[in-house]
Amino acid sequence: MLRFTSGVIAAVCAAFVATTASAAEPAIVYSVGGKFDGSFNESAFAGVKRFQDQGGTVREFELERDAQSLQALRNFASRGASPVVAIGFNQANSLGQVAPNFPDTDFAIVDMVVDQPNVRSYVFKEHEGAYIGGLLAGMASRSGTIGFVGGMDIPIIQRFLCGYKQGAQAARADIRVLSNMTGDTPAAFADPVRGSELAIGQINQGADVIIQAAGGTGIGVLQAAADKGVLGMGTDSNQNGLHPGKVLTSIRKRVDNAVYDSFQAAKDGTFEPGIKVLGVADGGMDWVLDENNKDLITPDMKAAADAAVAAITDGSVKVHDVVTDGACPF
Repeated sequence: MLRFTSGVIAAVCAAFVATTASAAEPAIVYSVGGKFDGSFNESAFAGVKRFQDQGGTVREFELERDAQSLQALRNFASRGASPVVAIGFNQANSLGQVAPNFPDTDFAIVDMVVDQPNVRSYVFKEHEGAYIGGLLAGMASRSGTIGFVGGMDIPIIQRFLCGYKQGAQAARADIRVLSNMTGDTPAAFADPVRGSELAIGQINQGADVIIQAAGGTGIGVLQAAADKGVLGMGTDSNQNGLHPGKVLTSIRKRVDNAVYDSFQAAKDGTFEPGIKVLGVADGGMDWVLDENNKDLITPDMKAAADAAVAAITDGSVKVHDVVTDGACPF
């Protein structure tokens, strides 16, 4: 007859728990628009792919509508996935309801803060990246008028717009910045036809460089700019290759780094809840120079952008943040 001491039983249980935790697969719930939206979600997918390429496995779900978020997050948590990563501010309410019901599951969210003891929230200093975009747009513009097409009219997008204006004015004080928001619901990030219409309206007013900060809607902005012979500017992921030679640059929000970081931290046992703020100095925001736009970026433009990155990093240039600093002064 086998006999087990309490110490042996405890050790076996501890080993089982550790094995189960290490075996847990991460999961991700993409925002509306799908993981191949060419923008925000696709940047998240790049983080997933990096983890997969290193031998990891990830469960994935693509929302068709926001109402699916609550059930998707709950299903992954109930099936033992950890961490469960929610992409997009529009999943904050759902995650706020699900996380307390699964206190032993790690969760993460990108682009919003959810104050729960088992949630890591990734937020970005969008205004810092936008400043670089505005600077380059101001230097590239021949008409003296540039454009901005945002998605949903929310603080994140207003923050981006203000940083863009500040950077543009650093390039030339007399710059004119046209701006439109696509809508006031999350659907504003998934309407490329409307994005195209807004871009054409700005082009008709003289804009010769237009940045999109509109997720999937921005694909229409870039298409319209290319069709009309002006320069577009991408965001979130590297969109230079969508229209080679017609996209001035892309201001990347490194959602891929946030996703990969959350997966890897859970795998290593170092996952911690709380808020992680990622800006230019942290590699959370950057701009892209590659074979698709190298002929559009002059040496002076590259030098100015690199100098701005250094100045933002060391604090000698402070980019206005409408969320913490108040209304945009530009």
